[in-house]
Amino acid sequence: MGFQASRRNLLKLAGSSAATAGFLGLSGCSSVTQTFTQPVATGDFDWNDDARRIRQRIRAPEFPPLHVSITEYGAKPAGESSSQADATQAIRDAISDVAAQGGGTVEVPAGEFYTGPVHLKSNINFYLAKGAVLHFIPEPELYKPYVFTRWEGTELMGYSPLIYAFEETNVAITGEGTLEGGGSPENWWPWKGKWKEAKWGDHPVANQKYTRDVLRQMAEDGVPVAERVFEENYLRPPFIQPYRCKNVLISGVTIRNSPFWLVNPVLCTNVTVRDIYCHSYGPNSDGCDPESCTDVLIENCTFDTGDDCIAIKSGRNADGRRVAQPCENILINDCTMKAGHGGVVIGSEISGGVRNLYAQNCEMSSPDLDRAVRIKTNSIRGGHLQNLNYRQFRVGQVKDAVVINFFYEEGDVGEFTPKLEDITIENLYVQHAERAFVLRGYDHTPITGVSLKNLIFTKVDKKSIIENIDNISQQNIRVNGKTVELPDV
Repeated sequence: MGFQASRRNLLKLAGSSAATAGFLGLSGCSSVTQTFTQPVATGDFDWNDDARRIRQRIRAPEFPPLHVSITEYGAKPAGESSSQADATQAIRDAISDVAAQGGGTVEVPAGEFYTGPVHLKSNINFYLAKGAVLHFIPEPELYKPYVFTRWEGTELMGYSPLIYAFEETNVAITGEGTLEGGGSPENWWPWKGKWKEAKWGDHPVANQKYTRDVLRQMAEDGVPVAERVFEENYLRPPFIQPYRCKNVLISGVTIRNSPFWLVNPVLCTNVTVRDIYCHSYGPNSDGCDPESCTDVLIENCTFDTGDDCIAIKSGRNADGRRVAQPCENILINDCTMKAGHGGVVIGSEISGGVRNLYAQNCEMSSPDLDRAVRIKTNSIRGGHLQNLNYRQFRVGQVKDAVVINFFYEEGDVGEFTPKLEDITIENLYVQHAERAFVLRGYDHTPITGVSLKNLIFTKVDKKSIIENIDNISQQNIRVNGKTVELPDV
């Protein structure tokens, strides 16, 4: 399936963003204004000594004073010279030059620029000035040669992420500008195959499932990552993916219309994601998905997405168990979730496990928000989930408020039973939900190890779905004005 955009038509892409939301019929995805009177937690993460130590360790990188503009290396804003609209080489030259001098800031100034993939190096702050819009040209061949990457929790040699760093230290994407990913009904998104009401259909060749199924079997068979290469590859790249990096900062920017997941640090240490706005309604448009990372802070971000807003991950099935690196020490504070499949989500690619999550002070509301707190896995993924803590969530409108589902996708057909340990949800205030709870454990392994305290649901339309739970600690759960106890909710 070819792309309709070409390098000769770069300037025609500028209007694609406005058309995207209309095509998908998502005009109702804005949040519903709600007023909450419950106390608000501070951002100090004063849960316990463990949370405080994590917060003290996470520090944003600092950079040398050298500061250059990509226009100094030949980049031209769109409209000034159509023959020079592609700024790919100028950006590469600027990054290489600044890195060679010990690091500093590479600025995209105000204006509209077009580029292929951006590869960051150590000690580089990639800065988008106010008024800057950096469009990523949606031509797959530009995102070759393939790089070492991870796709839905499985490693391979695949298309370069739009912004990528591999085994670098001190990297940042900052500023007040906009990153435009080029995902649209014409470009990238159709590789999903059938999806919602999209009219691109199920293409017999250009469909991710054909590549995906072979890749997953390669992982099960233990094929080396270097050999997981596809001549016909329909696995869309993530937007931002630092891989095995240390000291990462993503701050201030707006990220729009991603081909796939938006912010996806993998196997990174000391990651700060702060004050970003993620707006992408395409398929698999997860907002922020840290995978197998250690010491992560996500704060003051807004997510308005076509999939999970925040999803914590650690590798899928055999590949996740091979790498065997949990996602651990994650702090989430003061984020806003609008449309999405879930607000704060664990899974489903969690075969490496997740531990030490502290999420607090988040607001969520939209008729297009499916879940507030969600854990999704099965007995093929497995995963040991321990010390997961949520507090002070204020939810206006949502379909299912609290979801723990062991039957996600394949269900109970594998040998790797999920394990929950020390899961705490407290001070959750929901104004309107279709269901308060969806809790689905196995008959041989019920959901246990969960503590619920001060969960208030003002209006709930339907009875909860509760299957196979055991020894759930409960205190002050109120639904439709009445004090209740699980499973009678």
